[in-house]
Amino acid sequence: MTAPPSPRGTAPPRPARGAPPRPGGTARARRREAAALVMPSLLPILVLSVAPLVMGIALAFTDARLVRRPDYEFVGVDNFVRLLDNSYFWESFRIGMVWAVSVTLLQLVAAMGLALLLDAGLRFQGLTRVLALIPWAMPPVVVAIMWQMIYSPNAGPLNAALGALGLPDDVNWLADFSTALPAVVVVGVWVGMPQTTVTLLAGLQQIPSELHEAAAMDGAGAWRRFTGVTLPGLRPIVASITSLNFIWNFNSFSLVYVLTEGGPGGRTMLPMLFTYLEAFKNRNIGYAAAMGMVLVIVVVLLLAFYLRSQFRDDREGKVG
Repeated sequence: MTAPPSPRGTAPPRPARGAPPRPGGTARARRREAAALVMPSLLPILVLSVAPLVMGIALAFTDARLVRRPDYEFVGVDNFVRLLDNSYFWESFRIGMVWAVSVTLLQLVAAMGLALLLDAGLRFQGLTRVLALIPWAMPPVVVAIMWQMIYSPNAGPLNAALGALGLPDDVNWLADFSTALPAVVVVGVWVGMPQTTVTLLAGLQQIPSELHEAAAMDGAGAWRRFTGVTLPGLRPIVASITSLNFIWNFNSFSLVYVLTEGGPGGRTMLPMLFTYLEAFKNRNIGYAAAMGMVLVIVVVLLLAFYLRSQFRDDREGKVG
């Protein structure tokens, strides 16, 4: 016999104590818990990253200047129109692309060789791995000062070594038009190589040794095993670390700023450095914000390309 229906307007009966919670209440509770866990890490991102980005986008459409009593007005896309005719900015953009591509490729080649050596089971392997990480642990400013001493035209060890070999020993590496950018690229490779090495080494240790043994039994030499077993196994890792390294290198600032400040004659003027000087030396905050907005768009496009390739690899892996 069913219970009579409750009269209209009365509240539904409350669940008895000890009864399991309703599904909707459980979902809401989980969302609140997730929000409480994410908020401590989300707040600094909003305050230190998102808010300055939004403010920079707003300033890009103004004529703001770095003065004691700022007074600026909305100028629309005037800053971007000026930027189209700024050959110095686009030249710095070209130099930045040359720098990022050169450093990224050389980092990959050098890190691949070092990772293969560290994975070969040599003596003092633990000490070697620690020494390989030293450049990564050093602050960029310290690295730049150290390499300034190495490149010193008067008392630098590099010129001293060249003089001992009977070669010219008076090269001003960071002030000569033909050597400044290559010298800075070498420093960039040296700084970023450890991170790439660790990533590739982790990938090498995930490749089953049975594959190498089977290839060796089939008569494959070291180079055939590398191209047929090692490289295919490292392909996803190489794609990921190369894309990220390119983005990081394109955004470089402190290392080149301490080494050359963009000189000589703008030969090492990276776009981030050019934007910084426009903002804090020429005090054109609005114009510099427009430059920064263009660079942000470039980085977002690079990130989109990277994420698209990652998703495509994941889908192919699941299908396979």
